[in-house]
This record gives sequence, C-alpha cells and structure tokens, in this order.
Amino acid sequence: MASDRAPRLHDFPGGVHPPENKHQSTGEPIGSIPLAQDLIVPLNQHAGATALPLVSLGDTVLKGQKIAEADGLISCPVHAPSSGKVMAIEPAPVPHPSGLTVDSVTIRTDGEERWCELEPCEDYRQLEPVALLEKIRDGGIAGMGGAGFPAAVKLDPHGGAEIDTLIINGTECEPYITADDMLMRECAADIVAGTEMLAYILDQPERVVIGIEDNKPEAIAAIRAAAEGSRIEVAVFPTKYPSGGEKQLIQILTGREVPNQGLPANVGVVCQNVGTARAAFRAVRFGEPLISRVTTVVGEALERQRNIEVPIGTPIEHILKQHGAHRGRMDKVIIGGPMMGYTIDDRRAPVIKTTNCILVPSRAELPPAPPAQACIRCGFCAEVCPASLLPQQLYWYARADEREKLQAHNLFDCIECGACSYVCPSQIPLVQYYRAAKGDIRTAEAEKEKSDRARERFEFRKLRLEKAEQEKEAKRKARREAAELARQQREQNTDSPEAKAAKQESDVVAAALARVKAKQASPEQQLARAERSLTSAEHRVERLQQKLADADDSHRDQLAAQLKSAELKLQEARQKRHQAQQQTAGATASPEQQAPAPKSAAQGAIEKAKAAAAARANMSDADKLAADIEAMKNRVAKAAARLDKARAEDDPNVEAFAGALARMQQKLEEKVQQQNNNGGEQ
Repeated sequence: MASDRAPRLHDFPGGVHPPENKHQSTGEPIGSIPLAQDLIVPLNQHAGATALPLVSLGDTVLKGQKIAEADGLISCPVHAPSSGKVMAIEPAPVPHPSGLTVDSVTIRTDGEERWCELEPCEDYRQLEPVALLEKIRDGGIAGMGGAGFPAAVKLDPHGGAEIDTLIINGTECEPYITADDMLMRECAADIVAGTEMLAYILDQPERVVIGIEDNKPEAIAAIRAAAEGSRIEVAVFPTKYPSGGEKQLIQILTGREVPNQGLPANVGVVCQNVGTARAAFRAVRFGEPLISRVTTVVGEALERQRNIEVPIGTPIEHILKQHGAHRGRMDKVIIGGPMMGYTIDDRRAPVIKTTNCILVPSRAELPPAPPAQACIRCGFCAEVCPASLLPQQLYWYARADEREKLQAHNLFDCIECGACSYVCPSQIPLVQYYRAAKGDIRTAEAEKEKSDRARERFEFRKLRLEKAEQEKEAKRKARREAAELARQQREQNTDSPEAKAAKQESDVVAAALARVKAKQASPEQQLARAERSLTSAEHRVERLQQKLADADDSHRDQLAAQLKSAELKLQEARQKRHQAQQQTAGATASPEQQAPAPKSAAQGAIEKAKAAAAARANMSDADKLAADIEAMKNRVAKAAARLDKARAEDDPNVEAFAGALARMQQKLEEKVQQQNNNGGEQ
C-alpha cells in the first residue's frame, strides 16, 4: 500500500507568498485546439547540443517519426508532431529571453495524423534498465519542468553515485501555472506508473516520493488513489514559493542540501517532473515519443483560459487566436509565470518541450514595473533568498563586472526565482543583472577554454616539429658520416674506379684554376686594366679642373685639395701603365731574347690533352671503343659518388643527379653492347 504515514518534512530558508492566481485555468478539463497549418519544430528544445536533422526539404513525414538525431550524450532527438511535408529547414524564432533563432524543421500538416510504426512494450519489467534508458533516450524525453535536461542522462548518474531517493516533482509553485496540477488530476495513473518504472531503472531506491504543495487538493487525492497499494509516498507540504525548485524540494523532503555547483546525485537523489514521468512511461509502454505537452494558457487578455494538450511546434500566435486574444487588452506575451517567465516579441515562436505556460495579461493585471530606484540596503532580498545568498552584494558586483567576487559569492547557486526582485522596495530588476553576469562569465570561461586548447595545440605542434627536425638532422648526419666513410675507403683503394675518378676530377679542377689564374695574370690583361685606370684618372682630373675654374671663393680650397689628390692618382696610373707596357713588350720578344720559363699547370694539362688526342688518332676502332668504355666507367663512378654525397646532405638536386647517372649508365650499357656485337662479328 501507499505509505499513509506523514513523511518528515523540512524547510528551506527564505521564500515568498505571491498571489497564486491558479483558479482561472482550472475550471475545465485539459482541452485541445485545431491543428495548425504549419508546425515549426526547433532542433534544440533541450539542454545540450542541437540535434542533427535526418530529413530533407520536400520529404513526407509521419506523426512520431524521428526527424533529428541527438548529437552526443547531452542532447535529445526530435520527432514529427504530426504527419505532413517538410517545407523548410532553416533558423526560426524560439521562446527564449534573448529572442534568438535556432535551426528548425517546418512541417506543412496534412490533417491526416498518420502515425509511424511504434514499438510498444507490454511489461517494462521484462527489459533491462539499460534497454529502458535507450527507449527513453530515443523518445526524446527531456525535463518538462522548465530546465529541459535529457531525462535519460539524469536517470543514469555517472561516477558511480548511489541513489537512495527518487523524487517526483508535482509542486508547481509558480503563480498562474496549472499544467502539472491538471495533469495529476487527469493522468494520475500514468504518472504513478511512470514513477514505478523510474524506480525500477534506478534499482528500486529506498524511498520513492511524489511531492505536492497543499494548494492542489484534487491532484493530491488523484495521486493518492492511483498510488494505493504501491510503495510510493505522497508528501504534501505547505505552499511557499519557490518550493518547486529542485534543490529546495530536495531539502524539504530529505533535509539534504545539494552542494555548491553540485548535482542531486551527489546527495543520493534523482528528481524528475510529473510530466517527465508520464512522458517516459508512454515512451516505453506505447512507444510514443515526446511530441506534445500540457500547457497553461491564461491571462485576462484572453476570452478563454484553460490547459491544453498542444503539439510541439504549434505557433504561439495560433494558440492565442484559438483562445480569443484581445489585441486591445493584450499588453505582452510571457512564456512561463510572472516570477521566472520572460516576454517574447515574435509570436510566431512555437511551443517547445519546456513551454509550460503562455501568460497573456492585461496592463491592469500585470502593470509595467516602475523605474528602478537606488538600493536602500534594506536586506529584504537576503531574507527571502531560498539559496541563502547575498543578492545585494551580487547586484553590486554584477554592476561592477567583478566576476571573481561574483563566483566567490556563489552566483551560480542562484536559481533565478525572482523572489529578491519581488520584495525589492526599490524595484531593482535583480534577476536580470544575475542572468547577464552568468552569461558573461560563461562566455569568458568558454573563450579561456578555447584559448587554452589553442595554446596546448600550438605547444604540442612545436614540440612535435622540433622532435621531427632533430630526427631528420640525426639521419642526415648519419648519412653524411656513412657517405664520407665510404668515400674515404674508396679513395684509399687507388685501383678503384672511384679513386681514379676523384684523381681525374682533381686534375681537371686544378687545370681550370691554373687557366683562370694565368688569364688573370697575362700581360695583355694587366695592360688593359692599366689603360682603363689611366683613362678614368684623366677624366676625373679634367672634371675637377673645370669645377675649380667655375667655383666661387668659398669652395675653391676644398676643390683644390680634391684636384691635388686626383693628380697624384693620375701619376700612379701612368706609372702602372708604363710597367704593364714593359711586361707586354717582354712577353712578345723572340725566344732568343726571352729566358726559358717553367711550364705552368695549364700548359701541362694542354700538352697532356694533345698527347692523348695524338695517341687516339693512331688507335683502331676497337681500341677507341674500349677507351671510351673505360672513360665512361670512370664518369659513372664519379656520378655515383656525387649522388651519394647529395643524398647524404639532403641536396635539393638529388633527382637531377640521379637522372644524369641513369643516362650515363644507359650510354655505358650501349657501348658495352656495341663492343660485344663487334666481338661476335669478328
């Protein structure tokens, strides 16, 4: 049987008692409205990453068909609320305080409400908890109390936390909102069945409790009747705002306080909304994904106030039209209640999974807030704060953008309930400052995290490149040393082709250097240089003489000094020309007039080449071919040595050297083949 004993209740600090205004929307059962022509289904209706679309423009979809897949763990799939045709996949406005747009799928409904094939489960106890979690995840079930956190993630706490308490939140403390109240009255059996299923997934925690405020007697009676015979407790506690906050409800029912920036799982508790419990049960029992929700439509600017089961994606302007919104009396449209809700400007925005109320008040019902006055430090805000914060200090720090002090004063423990703004005699919109400060801090932390990742990538890349360069340098050094050792070994063997090629190369280079030196030291070259120097010196003397003749008295001394220096250089040039003329005359004298001079290296090379040519003239064709082959072998050996050296030094011309060696080897093979053919003919 359901527990009849009164559970031990606790209290949380602070809290307020604003006018409830709940009777306006509870006068008739949960209703429905005609299907809208177009349903705008956002791909991000939940906490976490935006879902990835699975459909394309022009596709026909069925009711309940998955049209977007979850992108990662903290995400939810999205399903078609009705059958129809995909008309657009583009950014569209969604209910959000900033008025942002997100990627959405627009479905033109066909009115046939044709379902896709569903996978019902008669008895969830025949499945493992992991399989049930997968069904809940595939059904796109997200927290329907306002946060929109994926239900499957909450029901599968990470880190090995031991859960001993399951709390189903039926508090609904916000004024005007009665969606959960009416849901408990009319769907109590589904809620209790969903609660039992969630307890099964969590391995039957010691305590399972549904918490309801005492201002909902009909809902309390319905839940107690449905829970008769089960181990579920129905805890009823006094009405106080914001007892529906997750941390506040946990404190009321268990006396435990969730740590700063902690999660309920840290204190052994899982908390879900009654709407989430019902949606999870229907996703498993009937295979129905989350494609509709109960929403309160209320406000004096409407002709009809009630709760409706509305398909997700229904434009808010369509709902207002169906409830007789009076434009003359309508001041604004609020998503949520007057304490934590926010105003929207674009009424084309659709209902999403977390839309629990559409409040359309008249100006008299919710008059505009008067201008904010200076803080008088009354302390009322601190007295009513349910999180035991210091709202006044947070306000000053938020205005001064002192982020470190905001975090030190536990800004992120603020649940943005609006109790501080409600009691402030100066009408300061405190919650707005806190929301803006939280957004700035999150942005700054995201930028810092991005910067840290970029720095780590840069440093890792730098280390990787340095390591690669060190490895390449070590390989180059090893190749150079190996090539040098091989070269030395080849050169030490005087009979090897490499040694002969190296000696021949050395002789050729020495001969070339000797020719250049002889050419530079020839009397004719020296005489030509002396003539050019003399001509230049004469022209400079003439220019300075002309300048001196035309100059005034202030520049004559300076020009006279320059002219004297130029005349001295002219004399030196004449002397050098005279010496060069004498050397030239001596070089052209007859052999009898000249002393015998030793042969230069160049002359020796020339004579050696002439002798080789004379010897070749007396060779037979076979001997000439053999000599060519021997010379070609020397050239191939020389080219191979040059290629090895280039590879050891990572020379950029390695490919050119390799190509030249291949061509020489081909020519050598052709001459050897020619020699073999000649030998066969003989």
